Amino acid sequence: MILELDLKERTQEEAPQRRPDWLRVKLPSGEKFKAVAETISKNSLNTVCAEARCPNMGECWGAGTATFMILGDVCTRSCAFCAIKTGRPIQGLDWDEARRVTDASVKMKLKHVVITSVNRDERKDGGAPMFAETIRQLREAINGVTIETLIPDFRGDKEALQIVLDTPPNVLSHNLETVPRLYRTVRPQAKYERSLELLRRVKEAGVRSKAGIMVGLGEKEEEVIELMKDCVAVGLDVMTIGQYMQPTKMHHPVMEWVHPDIFQKYKEVGESLGIDHVESGPLVRSSYHAERHV
Repeated sequence: MILELDLKERTQEEAPQRRPDWLRVKLPSGEKFKAVAETISKNSLNTVCAEARCPNMGECWGAGTATFMILGDVCTRSCAFCAIKTGRPIQGLDWDEARRVTDASVKMKLKHVVITSVNRDERKDGGAPMFAETIRQLREAINGVTIETLIPDFRGDKEALQIVLDTPPNVLSHNLETVPRLYRTVRPQAKYERSLELLRRVKEAGVRSKAGIMVGLGEKEEEVIELMKDCVAVGLDVMTIGQYMQPTKMHHPVMEWVHPDIFQKYKEVGESLGIDHVESGPLVRSSYHAERHV
């Protein structure tokens, strides 16, 4: 992959290579971590924790939580930041997946379940019915469960989004990922305005809305603040901001290790603008501490 970058006039060779001390994470360990790993494996499930190489996997799995990734493990998009496999899925929807997610959630004694997915752009409905079915089965099986769904943009298809909204989760999340200027390089098959429109529709439907971005991709502080203003304009309730980390050398380079003080600034600015809750820090990911966002 060749990336055409004019970000802060830095080339990939000039980008920072060494992670600072504040990004050190513990290696996965402990009995709960092992139990979560075994449960996921036995149920033939995918997690975004493992597929996207999340730095918090050890902490979250060690606490007995995980973010389930439905609709398979092959994504139809090729975002420059993401480690998930890209291609055209060779099979349709695996309707047993909803049951396996539910069984695993029961086994793990989860009270809050986060469900995300790959993009399935080869389908008009984007796989939305699987989100609805998984929500339905979870609610039947776990009394009082709260659910967050982190959904793709469904290519702007209103009917697909409505399928999820008709069986509403407690929190409906959709990530913006980066500032508009960088979409062509970082997220070429997505559209910033389309994602904002999705978040607006979620809020209009009366569902708690959430979005996440990564920093360190070459954005400027003022661009992040403008993005937050756009989020306020569509009524966003929750926002997450975390440091981008390059999963492999084939992916977009890290252009900056953003200092924790800047993350704190983003939190303060976002909440002062009117976002109800901003989770901002170097290791924050969209599903990190998700139970706090209900």
